[in-house]
Amino acid sequence: MLMADYNENHPLKDESAAASHLEVEMNPSIWFEEEDMTSADEPYLAPILSDSFALWHKETDKLLLAEGSFALYDWSLKCVGIAGGLNKSEEADSHALADKLAAAVQRSGSIETDSLGSLYACAVPVMKRSEERPFCVFIHLSVTGESSLTVAKLSAVHFRSCFYRRFEQLYVKDLLLQQQRTEKELNRRDALFGVAKQLYDQTDVSSVLSEMLMSLEKLYPTSEVHLYLSQDHLNGDPRVKPLVFKNTAHDLIAKAFLEGRPVNELDRNGMMRIAMPMTGKQAAYGVLFITMEAERWDVSDLPAFLLVADTAGSAFENAKLYEQSNLLINELRLINELAKRLNQSLRLKEIFQFVTKELLNIFEADFCCVLQLNKEKNQFIVMSSNVPDMSSEHFSPEYGFCGIVHRTKEPLIISDYWNTRVVTSKLMDNTGSRSLIASPILVDGEVAGVIFVTHKTANFFSYDNYKLLQVMSTHIGLAITNASLHAEVRRMVITDNLTGLHARHYLNEQIQNRQRKDPLGALILVDIDHFKRINDTFGHQVGDRILVQVSNIIRASIRQGDIAARWGGEELAVYLPGIQAEQAFRIAERIRSHVEEETDPVVTVSCGVSEWTFENEKISVESLFYRADMALYEAKHHGRNCIFVGQAN
Repeated sequence: MLMADYNENHPLKDESAAASHLEVEMNPSIWFEEEDMTSADEPYLAPILSDSFALWHKETDKLLLAEGSFALYDWSLKCVGIAGGLNKSEEADSHALADKLAAAVQRSGSIETDSLGSLYACAVPVMKRSEERPFCVFIHLSVTGESSLTVAKLSAVHFRSCFYRRFEQLYVKDLLLQQQRTEKELNRRDALFGVAKQLYDQTDVSSVLSEMLMSLEKLYPTSEVHLYLSQDHLNGDPRVKPLVFKNTAHDLIAKAFLEGRPVNELDRNGMMRIAMPMTGKQAAYGVLFITMEAERWDVSDLPAFLLVADTAGSAFENAKLYEQSNLLINELRLINELAKRLNQSLRLKEIFQFVTKELLNIFEADFCCVLQLNKEKNQFIVMSSNVPDMSSEHFSPEYGFCGIVHRTKEPLIISDYWNTRVVTSKLMDNTGSRSLIASPILVDGEVAGVIFVTHKTANFFSYDNYKLLQVMSTHIGLAITNASLHAEVRRMVITDNLTGLHARHYLNEQIQNRQRKDPLGALILVDIDHFKRINDTFGHQVGDRILVQVSNIIRASIRQGDIAARWGGEELAVYLPGIQAEQAFRIAERIRSHVEEETDPVVTVSCGVSEWTFENEKISVESLFYRADMALYEAKHHGRNCIFVGQAN
């Protein structure tokens, strides 16, 4: 069928088009037949032209090549290929003639011929597929011009075929490369999505760091990954290290952290080193440092590294905030529990012992020492400690760490005492401790005591421990203040204001308690003879002074565990736990003689002594006092300034 007879209305047109379309689908190589270069490709054609010319030369018959010389010029009139068999004498003319014809074709866009001496040349423009526009010039030079034009045209057609074959190969290669990159990017995105999901699923800081490092090693198995953290975080992973600035000008890690951007360099060993800051919304937390062989490094991997670093930074920040929230909740719970337990007791000794025990447990410390400032002696006194050598020790307000805390009124943290040794500390020296946290116990803005918590390991306590102790010391100070006030109120209640001896009701309570625990005890009743006469003669002020003098003599004559009290107006009483009447008589005699010798004006006293033992039929405070009172009556009846012992029956 002639093409002239094949019009648009021909019945075979649709079938032919369908067959053509099917052929394209079944034969993928046809996909590229209409592909062509664009104007953007033209500046980069020289290598392809050169390769295509070499391919043409390889496929061209040697006899044809022997008939002359062939040259290829790109559209910028640069010679990119020469082949042929002209002799050396003709080469100079051939170059000049080829340059001239190439320029002529560039101007006219059509076939040009010319001659120079014995040389005849024909230049043919090689056209693009998609448009009638040349992109290079193919030139044939020979000594005879009979078939030069035909050879030039055929050679140009052959070269064009070689060029587009090469072009299609590069096009396919580029497509495959692009596909590989796309697949790699998709796989990378899937992997990064998985990494991000795994990171955000973690709520523990150590888990976030371990997951990040493990994920990077899976993505880049030949690389070496380390993380340098700027924050204080204990982690057993050797890949996690503290961020220390040395020479910031040449330190890749420090530069990345300070500038907040990724930095990479090729070292002398041919290894690529990449440092990327790990940042969150609030701050930069460290630097992710990766080392790999330079040939395995692809700049397209940098966004992936950045994404992992940013994701890890956010996940680290979230985990840190979660950890801090839990820590704060635990601290509040501890503080609440501590305050509750502290308020359960109003005895200072119990409070100090409880504080020592609890602080050792809370901070997992080796040693604890609680000191109170005695304002009268102007000394710090150890009130409680698990160090036997420190029991009841006294220190001046300027000594060691006590002095620093007393002077500054601020808490203190020592990471390594043996390396720094700012001051001398008996606690640190005796226990061999290296880490210490200390906090003042403040009452009304003044230092009332100091708490020391120590450990034998260097850098054991964290900044969070330091802050927690500071908060706890406030509650401890309140508890000590409450207990001190309660003790003072109780002292006032159970103490006679004038003599400083105990009150009568306190004496009764103590005797009752002792009678339940002890096997025996004795009571001395002391009465100042003719006390009314002294008041009438010298006045009540002198009478009060006499009472104080006698009370001081009694206090000096008895043991620390004995209990002296004011029984009535001029009557005083002393209870002696674990003492029989015979021993009590000697003590009463000592009191009587000292009163007669040391009072001014001179007075005398009469004493009545009674005792009780577990063998008595009736054991009570009343019976004990009754017998002592009867004995005192006998002493007064027998002339005063003497001692009588009351009988059990």
